[in-house]
Amino acid sequence: MRLRVNMRKILTIGMATYDDYDGVFFTIQSLRMNHDICNTDAVEYVVIDTNPNGAHGTEVKKFITTALGDKGRYIPKETGQISSFNKYDIADYATGKYVLIIDCHVLIQKNGIDALLDYYLENKNCKDLVQGPLLYDDLYNVSTHFDPTWRGDMFGIWATDRQKYEEGKPFEIPMNGMGLCSFEKKNWPGISKHFKGFGAEEGYIAEKFKVNGGRNICLPALGWNHRFGRPNGVKYPLILEDRIWNYFVGWLEIHRDPNHPVIKGCYENFKNRIPKESLDYILNQAIKITLN
Repeated sequence: MRLRVNMRKILTIGMATYDDYDGVFFTIQSLRMNHDICNTDAVEYVVIDTNPNGAHGTEVKKFITTALGDKGRYIPKETGQISSFNKYDIADYATGKYVLIIDCHVLIQKNGIDALLDYYLENKNCKDLVQGPLLYDDLYNVSTHFDPTWRGDMFGIWATDRQKYEEGKPFEIPMNGMGLCSFEKKNWPGISKHFKGFGAEEGYIAEKFKVNGGRNICLPALGWNHRFGRPNGVKYPLILEDRIWNYFVGWLEIHRDPNHPVIKGCYENFKNRIPKESLDYILNQAIKITLN
């Protein structure tokens, strides 16, 4: 990693949590133990806790305060709405020139942080959304991106460009999962204030960067392993109608066209999943919110 370290915060690493002390603990400790720069004053940690009054919240706050000192900030945020979108508020709190947002149960491969900062060193005024390949639990098989295709309840299917991955050079991708994403803070385009619940930001955020002159980049050295297993179950409701709403609102916000292929694809994908009257209502309300 060739970036010179000075007293300015270079990188903000942030995550949001809801009753996941273990995830926060192991993610941050892995960063500190495996990435030297993560122990310097060039890096800060920001943790947004959306259940600060719970038992997990108490332990997360204690850990951030005692283990990280002035390198960490614990932000209690009782939003009243459990949502995956809380993590993107990291961009508002970040003081680093660059921002890395990760889920609070993601591990990053050795040298990944250095590779990320090298990418920024080589791309001044970076307008790109930078991501990395998902490493499966065997740490060999990977997914480098999402193919922009509808399947099940999602727009996007995990896919792999093994050749480009093994070449090791950054390459452009259409979209990716959002367990890890990075950008230069000043070029963060923001997300819709109308999003609800969980899901649908995959592709949407990448599209916003592209509209603003950037690219969606897969950085092969920035591999990340995500804890998908949930033996204790999901502690929050996953509402399909919220995801549909987010797809409609997000892509209408960007392109302002109810006939855009993603909007039409969303309608076709979900027309047999919920009653047509409900789907039409969601679409019409999204149009009202975004276009009127």
